[in-house]
Amino acid sequence: MLVATASISLLGLAAAHVGCSGHNIARRNVGGEHNVIHDKRQVDTNNVDVAAQCAPYSYAPMANSKAKYPAIWVQPATLVAGDSEAAALFATINATVQQKVPHSNSPHGTPKGDWTGANYPTGDPDCWWTQSRCTTPAAELGIPSDITNLPEPETWGLGFDDGPNCSHNALYNFLAENNQKASMFFIGSNVIDWPVQAIRAKDDGHHICVHTWSHPYMTALTNEQVFAELYYTRQVIKEVIGVTPTCWRPPFGDVDNRVRVIAAGLNLTNVLWKNDTFDWSVGTNNVTVADVTNNYQKIITAAGQGQYATQGLTVLNHEVNNFTMQEFIDQYPSIKGAFKHIVPISAAMNWTHPYVEQNYTFQDFNAYIGSPDAASASGGASGTAAGAGASSAAKSSDKPKSAAGVLRPAGAVLAGALAAALLL
Repeated sequence: MLVATASISLLGLAAAHVGCSGHNIARRNVGGEHNVIHDKRQVDTNNVDVAAQCAPYSYAPMANSKAKYPAIWVQPATLVAGDSEAAALFATINATVQQKVPHSNSPHGTPKGDWTGANYPTGDPDCWWTQSRCTTPAAELGIPSDITNLPEPETWGLGFDDGPNCSHNALYNFLAENNQKASMFFIGSNVIDWPVQAIRAKDDGHHICVHTWSHPYMTALTNEQVFAELYYTRQVIKEVIGVTPTCWRPPFGDVDNRVRVIAAGLNLTNVLWKNDTFDWSVGTNNVTVADVTNNYQKIITAAGQGQYATQGLTVLNHEVNNFTMQEFIDQYPSIKGAFKHIVPISAAMNWTHPYVEQNYTFQDFNAYIGSPDAASASGGASGTAAGAGASSAAKSSDKPKSAAGVLRPAGAVLAGALAAALLL
């Protein structure tokens, strides 16, 4: 039986679109059903013209694959008819859900984050992040805590949500020029739309994680829908890029124990964030470019005041549009000046084998910061690659346990008070 419930108000969080914004996803990355069968990229990596990069193209290896996946950008994803392998795995995971969280208080709300009339028990029995910022599920569930802080002090954990973006060449070129790797949280529908952009991330040595199929609020979904959002994103990343991720980030940070159990069944470790730049929110609620710059500055100032002297932090950045990418480029020198290290999540967590495939080796933290000249990915027939180069000294925790042409929109992001309240 469910415990007695008390009404809660989540409308403020819904309006704020904590994490990353679905409306931004819709307006950038001009993909869609017309763009799904692929043959070859239309521009090289040196071309930073937005229109040229985002022109639809075809990619032969995916020519017969569309039917294996849910429709792109349809919320939420569901099991594909006739996919017996997925159905069998879901049945196994679903049985675990029924065993571990039989009295979960979700689903609740809608995939777009409307919790009007939602009731939720006081005391947060489901460790629902959206309600309480809970990141530590009950020990008996056997699920590790969500990743927010990092073990290495004065370290900025670099990751970008919502990719691959069709016009990301300027950002990726900048990262390459600065020998900088990042963790990329990819949306399955975007991988279908822009497969060669996704391939570039791996070729450049970045660390690839899952960010769901269609970017819904996950706790609003049924067990099958949660599974499908994660499973098919993992599958299309494997088909297009050649690696199977073992980490994910929930859109908007919306996760609870039920969703965590399903993700754990797919061997996906949950990566949240400690600080949010709110870069995604330009163009909403009268937030300005200056507001976002100020959000970066608050993190940088906190570093100068010693707030990260004993641990590092994960920071939420986005590949969602050309503003968010250019803003990071602009802020990078200040970040580098304030933090001792800027590293991908894989390096920060010493995940030297961050994929199911064991022939891909990444550097651990010490190797990443100690060998900057070797930070490019090492390819070759063996398939060995690295987020920041091959590591010769992997630590025991070697994988998760469970722009010229860049346009700035005129416009504006969240009120400074909300940003300040949620940043720290």
